[in-house]
Amino acid sequence: MDYLKAFLVGGGICVLGQLLIDYTKLTPARILTGFVVLGVALSALGLYGPLAEFAGAGATVPIIGFGHTLFEGIKRAVAEEGVTGLLTGGLTAASGGVTASLLVGLIIAFLFKSKDQS
Repeated sequence: MDYLKAFLVGGGICVLGQLLIDYTKLTPARILTGFVVLGVALSALGLYGPLAEFAGAGATVPIIGFGHTLFEGIKRAVAEEGVTGLLTGGLTAASGGVTASLLVGLIIAFLFKSKDQS
């Protein structure tokens, strides 16, 4: 049942992104940024946490989950450190995922030769 919930929620987020690409003039970069901001906003309103608990990876893996991670990190750091946590909390919370993606990108760059787009 967990797999089904993750698939449906994650798939719904992807469908929303695809609809935005197909039916609006928004660029993928703006949609990506909008999803991160939406994740922060929904987390601030207390709506994304329950969704993440319900759907697990279906809600935390898509880019909207990155916004949720940033918000949760900032909230935790502000509670522990005060105002300084506004600057450090999001980076601390997301550092594992960002580091992993950079390392995988570096490994892939060493393994494969890049080609011209044309």
